[in-house]
Order: sequence, then structure tokens, then C-alpha cells
Amino acid sequence: MRSYNLPLLNRRKFLTDSSIGLAAIAATSAISSSRLAWAQPSTEETVEVKTAYGGLRGKRHGDLITFKGIPYAGAVSGRNRFKAAPPLQPWTGVRDAFTPGPPAFQPNKPSFGHDEPFPSEDCLVLNIWTPAADRRRRPVMFYNHGGGFVIGSGSTWYQDGSNLAREYDVVVVANNHRLGLLGYLFLADLAGEEYATSGNQGILDIAAALKWVHENIEAFGGDPQNVMVFGESGGGAKTSCIYALPIAKDYFNKASIESGHGVHMAPRDIATETARMVLAELGLSEKGDLKLKEVPAQKLLQVQESLAKKSAMGLSLSSGRKGMVVSRPGGFTPVVDGTYLPHHPFDPTAPEFSRDKPLMVGSNKDEMAFFLLERKDNEAFTLTEDGLKSRLSKELGENAERILATYRNSRPSASPAQLYVAITTARAFWLGSIEIAEKKSGQKAAPVYMYTFTHGSNMIVPGTNHRLGAAHATEIWYKFDNVDLEPPKDSPGPLIGDDSDRKKAALNMSEMWATFARTGHPRAKGQPAWPAYDTQTRATMMIDAECKVENDPFGLERAMWDSLKP
Repeated sequence: MRSYNLPLLNRRKFLTDSSIGLAAIAATSAISSSRLAWAQPSTEETVEVKTAYGGLRGKRHGDLITFKGIPYAGAVSGRNRFKAAPPLQPWTGVRDAFTPGPPAFQPNKPSFGHDEPFPSEDCLVLNIWTPAADRRRRPVMFYNHGGGFVIGSGSTWYQDGSNLAREYDVVVVANNHRLGLLGYLFLADLAGEEYATSGNQGILDIAAALKWVHENIEAFGGDPQNVMVFGESGGGAKTSCIYALPIAKDYFNKASIESGHGVHMAPRDIATETARMVLAELGLSEKGDLKLKEVPAQKLLQVQESLAKKSAMGLSLSSGRKGMVVSRPGGFTPVVDGTYLPHHPFDPTAPEFSRDKPLMVGSNKDEMAFFLLERKDNEAFTLTEDGLKSRLSKELGENAERILATYRNSRPSASPAQLYVAITTARAFWLGSIEIAEKKSGQKAAPVYMYTFTHGSNMIVPGTNHRLGAAHATEIWYKFDNVDLEPPKDSPGPLIGDDSDRKKAALNMSEMWATFARTGHPRAKGQPAWPAYDTQTRATMMIDAECKVENDPFGLERAMWDSLKP
């Protein structure tokens, strides 16, 4: 058992190197010509492809080819700010696609991938990992990065698609898209038709990237008729929205929603109130020209940060089956505008136009341990029984005693800290995944597959005797089969521990994801068959070095939470 000597954690620094995504300070330049440049002589072996917009040159790395920093839409700065991205303009000749393009404009200090530039408003780029650009029509795995809609990048080192592409003969795509205020400020009810697409521009960016993939991925060895969309944390919530976005329906065939259950998104009234708060912070009038296009992007970030401090980004992580609920103004998420996003992704039902698209959904067993660690809440990991009762009484009110009694009965050997992590994980993640699985299975159409990632990190939380467990984000290294990937020198490193079984767990999870991309039915060699979920059996795959299927796992707990539903 290993105790890690971690650097001091704070939310901003930790999230820059975690699954929730990269963050960085500002730069508002357009996509750098030095990052996606006209072809220059190279001593490395290169591969050229022809897209609908012009030629691209990627690099061969043994039995893998990468293309990075590929633009998929036009500029979204200046006059295009807060609007749907304009179409990409064709070019002549061949452009190098050797290094990542910029992440979305976002807060924080720079902490990127190996050669990632500073953030930019003009961030609509993607990366491709492929075994061969031979038009063989392999399954496509299209990834949405995490970051809670405000930070992140598709070029972080632990989300590298090389191993997935190489080991399972698939094409992996990761995209950047607008985030935060620049991605989700809703102006339609204040500024009229010109801003009809505002509030959802970040999700519309992802739809534009999927459209580009549909039009061009065959040139990279991918199958435009077999595209899986997947994402973790905020990327899971984005995937929930894509699953419910009418304009994206023709560009993907299956999806996986992972530790980010977007059952609900922001309603128009809360989103409009957030816009009013932004204008007030900037001293701008709600009438006439809002002049928001003239405000420097760095100033908009300052406003975003100011509102986040006042409102905790408007998000509640304790809403149970409703998922990550936008409960108050001040945050930036997709908006249920009735047009681009017609209704909440999984309320009142799963989207009808996605009824024939298979779905995976799930979470990690100890999700909330991540958040307790990053806010240095060591008390939570050393709770006594009295301390647990006191916490739950404050957080759960009159239901605290009943909830604790149920969990104590269900998990008689658990410590107070383990019970606290389990209860808070259920409220923030597990119940939302059940809600999505139930709504999808209720369509009696394409299957939904439910999972819980159970392979726990053996890392000991500093200053305690508590193992971190299967915390939020730790599964990313496993589904990309990157558990043996060496972190960059400037990274604090992963929280996945160093146990001897982690490679086996990674092979199981990555193979399940790749076979789901290929066939719509997840499986892994030597592991049990994974049945579809329904409300009779509630079959759930427990993903580990040795996987197992459990019917209605922690059923006493689920039934108790269901009895508390309003």
C-alpha cells in the first residue's frame, strides 16, 4: 500500500491536471498558423490525406498516425462571438497537422499537454488517432473532454487516443469547443433573433465537429456510419446533450455517458437571469446593442469567475436523480431553449429521435472522494460515527437518520468515512445514472448498458489511513488504456495508484468501450457477458480486474432513495 507525497492541492491547480480538464490564462488570437501551418519539410515520416476542405499532413508513429489541431469550423471571435460557428473555409495545398490547436478560452494558469498552445476564443479544432489512413471504415470513438462546461481540453496527456486506436483498430477523435461564458451565455431573450443560438454555442460546436467527422473521417480510415460519442464528467453531461440535440442526430450512432449525468440543463429563465448578472457586472444596459462583442475576452473571464464565487457556478451536485441541476443563476451550461435543445436530455423522457442509438451510462464507486481530496477536507476521511451523523444532519435534514440507517444496514463493515463517500456519491452521480438508464430502457428500443467502475486506487489520502478508491476521473486512464503512460514533468501525476491489477482492469474497460464502439454491445475477453439494463433485473457491470454482473447492486439504498423522491 503506497502513501503518495502529493503537492498541495487547490481546485484550480488540481483540475488543470485532472479529468475535469485543462485550464489556462488568456490569449485571444485566432488559430495559430504556427500550430496548423502550411506544410514544411520534415525529417519524420508523414502521411497526407485529402479532406473536403483541403489537404492535411499528419505524422506516423510506428503503427499509428496522428493528425492534430485540425480546424472543423470557422472563427468564433469578434462578430461571431456568442453565435453558432460559421462553416470552415476551404484552403489550397496541404497543411501540417502535427501539434494540438488551442484549448477554449478559460481561466487559470497554463498547464497543457506536451506542446499545447495558450487558450484562444478561436479554439474549434480536433485531434485524430488512426491505425491507417486507408479508407477501411473503422469504428470511430469521438470524445468530449470534461471540465464542468468551463475548463478542459481534448489534448490532455492521459486522454491520448493512441492505445485505443492501436490495440482495437478504431479511430479516436477528441475535440475542443467553446466553454464557460463564451460557450453558454444565453442572450436570446434579451438581444433577439441575432443571438438565437446563444446559450448552446458550446454544444453546437460539438455538433459541428461531429458533422466534420461525418463528412471527412473516411479519409482517415474511419466509418462515418459507425460513430460512438463518449465523455466523462462535464464531457458526460455534454454527451447527454448531444444525445438530445436534433441537429446532431444524423452524425452519431451510439453514446456513453460517464460520471456526468445531464438529466437536466438550464431553463430559459435562469439562463436569462445569468445574462442580466453578466451585463450588470460589466455596467452594460439590457436595452439596445449589448456591446458584448467589444468586451475583451479576459474581462469576460473575470466576470465569469466573479459569478462563480457568488453562485458556485449555479450547479448543485446533490440533486439525486435530476443529475447536475442548474438550480440558480450564475453558471454557464447548455440551455433548454425549446429549439436547439428542445427539452431536458432525459426529462420527462429519453429523446425519441435517439431511441435506436445504444447507450452506456455509469459512474465510479467512490466519485466524491476526488472532490473531498481536492478541497483538502481531511476531516471527511477521518470521520467518527458522531461526526458522520453531524455532517449528514446538516446536509440531509430530517432524512439523515433514515438514510444513514439504510447505508449502515447495507454496508455493515464500512467506516464512517466510507459511508459518507457512498452517500454523497449516490446523490451526485449514481442516482442520475440510474435515472438515465431507466428512461432509456423504458423506450423498449436500443439497449442501455449500466456500469459501476469499482477498481479502486490504492493511494492513501495524505494525513489519513483512507484509500482513495474508485474516485471521480480515475477511470479515464483505464478506458484509454493509459495506466502505464508516463506523466509530463510538470504534472502532479495521476491518482490511480500503483497496484499490480490496474493493467488488467484497463484492458477490460478499454476493450468493453472499443467493442461497444464497434458493435453496440460492450464485452471483454474472459469477462462475463454484459446484459442490457431494465427495471426488472437492473443488471450492472462492475468493472475491475475481474469484472462481474450484479443485479440491482445496493438495491436497499436505491429503494430508499426512490422512496424519498418528491
